[in-house]
Amino acid sequence: MTTQFGSGVLKGFSLRMTDTMSKPQEKNSFVRMWVMRQYWRMQQSQAIVSLLLWGTTITLLVWPLISWRFSPSCNSELCFSDTMVGIPSAYIGLTVIFLSVMFAVLSIGFLYDQVFSLWTEWRNVDMERNPFATYALAPIWVMTIALQAEILKRNSPQDDKIIEQADWCLKWCEAYTEGEMFARAVQRWDKDLGETPTFWFTSEEAMQRARETIIADGV
Repeated sequence: MTTQFGSGVLKGFSLRMTDTMSKPQEKNSFVRMWVMRQYWRMQQSQAIVSLLLWGTTITLLVWPLISWRFSPSCNSELCFSDTMVGIPSAYIGLTVIFLSVMFAVLSIGFLYDQVFSLWTEWRNVDMERNPFATYALAPIWVMTIALQAEILKRNSPQDDKIIEQADWCLKWCEAYTEGEMFARAVQRWDKDLGETPTFWFTSEEAMQRARETIIADGV
């Protein structure tokens, strides 16, 4: 596969990447993609659901240990009536326990954020494990780097080192025109802006594969 440029021809190449973006669609594992898509959907509500589950679970575990203090048979020094302001004391007790659990969670979150600042290390690890923050290119970065590399080549026609390094950057960009992420971008550009042109760092075949890729968002 060759790619035409204003100043010459750049031979295409193929990289053996492990991320989804750099692999052709036909090599992707449908089962893995489907499982991770469902997992991602569950994660969107995970924080709220987990907080409610923790709150209700701890409340229901603690309530049997103190409920006798709200019963008429309580003979301890610390007892409460079975109603408060016309409301059954059980409801008030459950609410207080639940709010106490929420306050404890908030306190731990405050310590995590303001005192220990553990989120900085978590973010570092998250970025280290994110291929698009290390070696992979999302479509927006493909376009940005390709434009900069081509401008650099044309502004330094006599500098062989600059041309060589710019060509390497264009090869890097070309490698990430395969796979679902670039296909999503091309299909969306076609829909919003009309037919996407064949860019100078890729080929007609790659653009056609991007348009023919089936995006299984509904599965």
